[in-house]
Formats: sequence, structure tokens, C-alpha cells
Amino acid sequence: MSNKGKRYLDALKRLSRERLYSPAEAVDLVKSLAKAKFDETIELAVRLGVDPRRAEQIVRGSLTLPAGTGRKVRVAVFAAGEAAAAARTAGADFVGADDLIARVEKEGFLDFDVAIATPDLMSQVGRLGRVLGPRGLMPNPKTGTVTTEVAAAVAEFRSGRVEYRTDRTGNVNLRVGKASFDRTQLLENVRAVLDELQRVKPATAKGKYVRSVTLASTMGPGVPIDTSRIRITDEDLVATA
Repeated sequence: MSNKGKRYLDALKRLSRERLYSPAEAVDLVKSLAKAKFDETIELAVRLGVDPRRAEQIVRGSLTLPAGTGRKVRVAVFAAGEAAAAARTAGADFVGADDLIARVEKEGFLDFDVAIATPDLMSQVGRLGRVLGPRGLMPNPKTGTVTTEVAAAVAEFRSGRVEYRTDRTGNVNLRVGKASFDRTQLLENVRAVLDELQRVKPATAKGKYVRSVTLASTMGPGVPIDTSRIRITDEDLVATA
């Protein structure tokens, strides 16, 4: 059995299958179970009561995590002229127009985490849909990645802005930090995600909206959160400080 397997099984012994946890309890438990030799990523998985086959029930957007993501985000910007200069000044990793589009289209260049484009270039960037789309990198106005304010967008994504979208089964999966984050930072980020998903609830969604919530580290088991207790208050944050 691998070391990963042993660590995972040891972690499972500390996880009660008979109960659901509050967000604060889940954060504590996940942090305590993150025993890898590297700084594990903490991810939140939320199953929503939506039908992703219906366009009006696709939940998609972006939000800024208060404590950031704990990782360097590589940003590519499709822009020309003054917008390109502004993107470079803001710290974008890759900036270009026809040249960058050709690099992605012909060379399969995808060494970035976020793609931003100015509206005037979207007719050309649209050709990259088959490459960028499956990887969740296609610029879209709903996520703030098609904009004339490229400098602000670059700064936001570098400082902790993340995109989210339901997958085919109605799940939203997002990084909410690192195991090295303190519990208040993680709880603030978890609250930001849960509040955002409630805010964008589709009007046509019927029945229970938040079906399940799970928090986990890279190498650890998922810790189930009680969906009746997902509202995190300022008092909860103070209590964890």
C-alpha cells in the first residue's frame, strides 16, 4: 500500500460517517487531516439542485475570495494598443492580439489559468472556443473576463478572483485556499463562495437548491457539511479568530 493510501485511511478513521459538520468544524477537521509534505490545496464542492442541460439554470460567474487562493495565477490577455499596455503594466503574464491567438490556435499554448479579452477581439478569440472552452478558459462577460477594463480584471484575478461554473451534474468545485491558511481565512473564503452561489440561484430552480457541500484537502477525504448550517455569520468568524 502506498504512503498516500495509509495517510488517507488514517484520515478516514478520524472522520465520522454518522454526522454532518458545521463549516467551522469542517475547516478544523480538513486542516488537521492535511498531513502531506506539501501545502495542500483546500477545495469546496457544492452540489446544486439545478438542471445544467437548461441554459437558464447554468450557474456561472466569478467572485473574489477575501483571503485569496494561495497560489500564483497566470493571466493571459487578448488585447491590442492601449489595453495591451495596461494589461502588461497590471502584471499580466501573457499579452497579445493576433500573435497570442495564433500561438494558442496553432501551437496549443495553454500555459495560463485565466484568459481575459477586450470586446473588440472576441470575434477572433471566438475561434479558440474548441481549445479554450473544454478547459474553462474561454473569456465570457458573465465571469468578468470580457472587458475594456483589462488592468482592473488582471489585478482582481491575480489577487484572488476565481471563476465558477456548474459541471454536467450540477456541481461547482472551487479552490478556497491552502492548508497553511488559518481557519478564519478559510472560513471567510467558504462563506464568500456559499453566499455567491445563493445570490445567483436561478429563478427556475425548483426544490432544494444546495443539495450537498463537501470540503477536502488535496490528499484527504471529503468532509460533509450540514446544508442546514451553511450560513456563516460575522460572529462565527470572530469565534474562530
